Amino acid sequence: MIHQPAQPRDPSPRSGGPGLRVGAVQYLNTKPLVHGLAAAGVEVSYDLPSRLADRLATRRLDVALIPSIEVFRGGHRIVSDACIGCRGPVMSVKLFFRTAPGRVATLAVDEGSRTSAALARILLAELHGVVPRIEPLPIGSGLGDTRADAVLLIGDRAIGDPAGGRFEGSFQLMWDLGDEWCRWTGLPFVFAVWAARDGVEVGDLSGRLSAARDAGRANLAAIAAAEAAAHRLTVPQCLAYLRDNLHYDLGPRERESLQLFRGQAARFGLAPVAGGARRDSWIGESALPGSVRR
Repeated sequence: MIHQPAQPRDPSPRSGGPGLRVGAVQYLNTKPLVHGLAAAGVEVSYDLPSRLADRLATRRLDVALIPSIEVFRGGHRIVSDACIGCRGPVMSVKLFFRTAPGRVATLAVDEGSRTSAALARILLAELHGVVPRIEPLPIGSGLGDTRADAVLLIGDRAIGDPAGGRFEGSFQLMWDLGDEWCRWTGLPFVFAVWAARDGVEVGDLSGRLSAARDAGRANLAAIAAAEAAAHRLTVPQCLAYLRDNLHYDLGPRERESLQLFRGQAARFGLAPVAGGARRDSWIGESALPGSVRR
């Protein structure tokens, strides 16, 4: 059963403009999306992906960069064609195995993740027919802090090689979940989207979010130079990650992938079953150039 956060009465309904409360993530992969927001006059508060979704659901934010699975659960709509996705290996979402994938009985999932946790469960079920028991991996914990058969790490903690280059002994295999999805489906994967809660008019914010994405993409080298050391990467490594592993456009194939991901999530009880007149309302097609209902 999927439990929705309580929906308190909103004391101050918002319309598009500077008063909108906007939230985003401080992971390295979000830097190109938020790089130009200050220049665009958008003030942003930062938090973990899962907490942003909760703050949006409880009306403490109006717009947020949230895990894509959250838009399937009701009350939100996508409001920008900027996203965090991949078209192959993503590098920052990894599943480490102590046993063969088909023998996984316990799965420890990064507490900051929701989309990636759902993706790991879907891939294990579809590719190997296993439905493991889920264990939370607290924020700040690493691979050695759990004895689960498989361990999911996301974001900055997954970049590089948390297993120290050794998969013998404790860990014997690693999946890049972006790559696994893309090879299995032939589609890109979308990890996070800009979403507004229902009833919030975003005005020109959609355009400003897209413009900020474009500004960030034009300045990837500068972002890499500024961020590499903090993430224990060389500047070339950081630039390659931002430029080659990540994709920032929510186009037709990305929307197709979201529809497939929703169907899979619903199949395994991770999202509501689509149905009724509002089945695609989360797409927010008015904000997405060229979008069509499927």
